[in-house]
Amino acid sequence: MLSGIKQQVVVGKDGKIEIQTSELVEGTVVEVIVLIEQDTTDYLLCTEANRHHLMTAMQNVQTKTNLVSFTPEEWNEEYNIRS
Repeated sequence: MLSGIKQQVVVGKDGKIEIQTSELVEGTVVEVIVLIEQDTTDYLLCTEANRHHLMTAMQNVQTKTNLVSFTPEEWNEEYNIRS
C-alpha cells in the first residue's frame, strides 16, 4: 500500500532538502520524488510571440487602453452562467 506526504520546502545550502514529519519512522525505506515549482512568468515568456503578447497586455493595463469591461450580469449573460 502506498501513502504520501506532501510538504513544500526550500532547498538549503548545497542542494540539501529536509523533510520533517512524525509519520516517518527511522529506518523506513522511502522513494523521494522532487517536483520543482515553475514560475508562470517563465512559461509566459518562453517564446518571442508570448513575450510580445504579455508585454503588450501589461502596457494596455498601465495606459488603460484596449481594455474590455463588463458587469457581472453581462458576463453571466454572455457565458450562460446560472446560479
